[in-house]
Amino acid sequence: MSVKKDITNKRVAYVNARLIDPASDLDIHGGVLTEGEKIVDFGPGYAKAKGHYGEVDVIDCDGACLIPGLVDLRVQLREPGEEHKGTLKSAGEAATSGGVTSMLSLPNSTPVTDDMSVVEFVARRARLLGLSKVYPYGAITKGLEGKDMAEMGMLAESGAVAFTDGIRAVASPKVMRKALTYARNYDLLIVQHPEEPSLAEGGDMNAGALAIRMGLTGIPTVAETIMVARDVRLAEDTGGRLHFGHISTAESIDIIRRAKERGVAVTCDTAPPYFSLNELAVGEYRTFAKLSPPLRNEEDRQAVIEGLKDGTIDAIASDHAPEDEDSKRLPFAQAAFGGVGLETLLAITLELYHNKHMTLLECLKKVTCNPANIVRLPAGRIAKGAAADLCLFDPERGWKIDADQLPSKSKNSPFDGRLAQGRCLRTVVDGRTVFEL
Repeated sequence: MSVKKDITNKRVAYVNARLIDPASDLDIHGGVLTEGEKIVDFGPGYAKAKGHYGEVDVIDCDGACLIPGLVDLRVQLREPGEEHKGTLKSAGEAATSGGVTSMLSLPNSTPVTDDMSVVEFVARRARLLGLSKVYPYGAITKGLEGKDMAEMGMLAESGAVAFTDGIRAVASPKVMRKALTYARNYDLLIVQHPEEPSLAEGGDMNAGALAIRMGLTGIPTVAETIMVARDVRLAEDTGGRLHFGHISTAESIDIIRRAKERGVAVTCDTAPPYFSLNELAVGEYRTFAKLSPPLRNEEDRQAVIEGLKDGTIDAIASDHAPEDEDSKRLPFAQAAFGGVGLETLLAITLELYHNKHMTLLECLKKVTCNPANIVRLPAGRIAKGAAADLCLFDPERGWKIDADQLPSKSKNSPFDGRLAQGRCLRTVVDGRTVFEL
């Protein structure tokens, strides 16, 4: 359930925890002391459930993992403009139930976040709700139309942390080159949805034998790789900082891997469906598994895991895209793309740990300090003076994901019915407990 408490400058000791800070590779038995909105101390001195902690409220973590709050790079809030699918409040409740304390909102709202007033509206509304912190992306182009550049400098001054056209790719190489050049001059980050629009147009799922058997139009992997290859070259030419969202194919990962070896300023993320599901999840025309990019074949899924293991893929984002029943309960070809993912980001990421692909610290870096570093947010780490944004979770606690029970206003989870291991027990934002299981 969601909980909001006024704490002013109250001191709280979170004790008897497995304290993990991925940014510093810290993994000890200890705890954290907060005062008001900040962390004032942490370490092994808070290992005991009962101890001399002074005039503080003591919360016994009972050996559970205490980590920095998760940072989610890719969230569609649906407010303003599509509140029937989701709101800042429903997204905040979904986020905090999954340990996410900071999330970046895509600009494809109505109106589009290509204007300072929309950036300020989103940030102000999120602050008033007091749930997960929201950092808006600004649009690269006006109206997300891929033609004229938005006023990125002014948007950055208003609080936009990076720039993207959201679920649309910047199709024009000329426009993308111009954006990267501008971004370099002002040290801004460009985030691309890597999908060549004309190759993906009209597609329903991953191109291949399964799509043919199901009578569905395929989206070829080259739709992603051709855009990745092009934009890597543009970033190399301009010196601009470039990030790719939700990478899903083996060839794209290889292109990015080689670009990093050459010193190109490129980073990327993926989303849980691309390392935990493959195209077979579409099953009997299951629209909850209709995602963008589409679920790929098993070889691509394995390549995503390898990319996460070797560091080519820097971060994991939820790719939270709420859609209402009217948009999803349609024939597969007519159904909307997208799935909710805030509530399940931590649990599905932990599958990489439980399946022995990565250590717990390596997994947690992908959802805490790494995404914060990409967009240069002061989040995702435990440090004295840092914001008291914390997630307490039990990595072994099993549960069944039930879409109907998720806090999201829309229930379109690709993981509906899946057994998961790892559950958020408490979420703290700026020293306030905002979720407690």
